[in-house]
Amino acid sequence: MRDEVDGLVEAWRTERPDLDVSPLHVLSRVSRLARHLDRARRTVFTESDLEPWEFDVLSELRRAGPPYVLSPGRLLRATMVTSGTMTNRIHRLEHAGLVQREPDPADRRGVLVQLTQRGRERVDAALVHLLEHEETILGELSESDRDVLASLLRSVLSPLDGEASHQRT
Repeated sequence: MRDEVDGLVEAWRTERPDLDVSPLHVLSRVSRLARHLDRARRTVFTESDLEPWEFDVLSELRRAGPPYVLSPGRLLRATMVTSGTMTNRIHRLEHAGLVQREPDPADRRGVLVQLTQRGRERVDAALVHLLEHEETILGELSESDRDVLASLLRSVLSPLDGEASHQRT
């Protein structure tokens, strides 16, 4: 079985035989997969009446468990955006009735963000739709192959995530 990346790598080997282009075999496929996945997720989120960034924030709150409350700082670290961007996002989600702000009892100057019932219903429905769609993407892989792929990708991603986390602190 051949894919677009095989042709890309062959062309680079012809044009630049002096370079080891073997990383392209993996990373170009990851990059192309990311683009396909991004397109598919945007479609799913549009059908769920959410923007991808809205899903990111709402799902972070949902995964926090009852009472589905996090600080804006925790949300911005989890979603890797600036504080100004997160403030804008919280405002827009609050205006849509998907989250509400409440005073932080531990810091009278601070606020906490809580997922509303409407926000919980919206993110739960979007998650079901997303998982159905992503299952079709992985449909050809056995459970064992999925485990191997997840493990290999974790080995590549973990140091990068650690680096990014270290740079944000």
